[in-house]
Amino acid sequence: MNDRERQIIGLIHREVKPALGCTEPIAVALAVAKSAEILQADCGLDRLNADIRIRVAVSGNILKNGMGVGIPGTGMTGLHIAAALGAVCGRSALGLEVLGDMDSASLARAKALVEGKATEISIADTTHKLYVKAEVCAGERSASAVIEDSHDNIVRTMLGDKVLMESGEAGPEEESGDYGLTVREILDFATSAAAEDIEFILDDKRLNIPLAKEGMTGNYGLCVGRTILKDNSGLFGDHFMAYAMALTAAASDARMAGCTLAAMSNSGSGNQGITVSVPVIAYAERYGVDDEKLSRALILSNLIAIHIKSYLGPLSALCGCVVASTGAACGITWLMGGEYPEICATIKNMSGSITGMVCDGAKVGCAMKVASGVSSAIQSAMLSLDGHCVSEHDGIIDRDIEQTIENLGRVGSVGMEQTDEVILDIMVCK
Repeated sequence: MNDRERQIIGLIHREVKPALGCTEPIAVALAVAKSAEILQADCGLDRLNADIRIRVAVSGNILKNGMGVGIPGTGMTGLHIAAALGAVCGRSALGLEVLGDMDSASLARAKALVEGKATEISIADTTHKLYVKAEVCAGERSASAVIEDSHDNIVRTMLGDKVLMESGEAGPEEESGDYGLTVREILDFATSAAAEDIEFILDDKRLNIPLAKEGMTGNYGLCVGRTILKDNSGLFGDHFMAYAMALTAAASDARMAGCTLAAMSNSGSGNQGITVSVPVIAYAERYGVDDEKLSRALILSNLIAIHIKSYLGPLSALCGCVVASTGAACGITWLMGGEYPEICATIKNMSGSITGMVCDGAKVGCAMKVASGVSSAIQSAMLSLDGHCVSEHDGIIDRDIEQTIENLGRVGSVGMEQTDEVILDIMVCK
């Protein structure tokens, strides 16, 4: 393995990781857990007693995505219970699986904190789209932790007024997000890397397929996946598109409604991790693709999503399923025999299709958007393989694929700034 391959694999490990629950409330739980651990160590306690106060300030996007989503194993939604759980049972060493040790006793203690109004959530005055500052107080003592720009990126911890840890400035490579990848390099890496070096990506299947099956059998959220699959009216039919839509939506159904199974996330989002992988895995299952070829398709789909996401930033008003389903579309295109020209055409077809789908917070309705993304992905792949591509004269599409991706990122980050503000204003005023 050469240095560049090692760097790309490191990027995948950084952006593709297990997450238990929606990552916005989980980021809150993580910051609170870190603060609580610092305070516990200072007080010499195994755990904090009930007489604590928790104050959390978050960016608008964290608030938007944390207001209505289910918290795993609680039957509750929102940031208050996530913060309380972070204090009573969170383990920061678990990262995005910070609430993995929750049990009935800790849930009862967390609910008591919420009912006693010991948790306070406010909007932070910050320019960061992804920002959490958590402070846990016990008597006159307090500890705090700050997360910025990535859901598990703790940049500062404090005990009272004393700074314990503060990260330095990001280097140029870290700021670039994806180390200057291109679609051409992504495809070359996915198809030429040693099989043993990329087989880890099959963890997408290990985590996300059980989540999908749980969504198919359980009564979660809007039951989008179950409804598509049973299709009593025969509108969807028994074909691959319906199966892929159902399986992917079912995983989102379960996750958004508080299922206790972890998802393999992509770019800080479990729903993006589900959407970028499950349609590709569904194709492999339906058409008998072996694990090595599947792993290459999953590397391709995940890296395409990471590449596009690097132009958008961690959170925006553009629904993440646009990014993730574009990655899945590329993976399916390659599995169906497409090469670089067809993959570029697939990305352009997707960019000319569902770009503009807004993110109005994480909630059970996300499964409907996921299903729409999968449908568009398969349609875009089929069109590209049949020689059809959205013209460079249409909308945001450019002859150059990298410019097209940059245009998509510009629409989602700069163009939809006001949309983001309007959505948040509507949500907090209801």
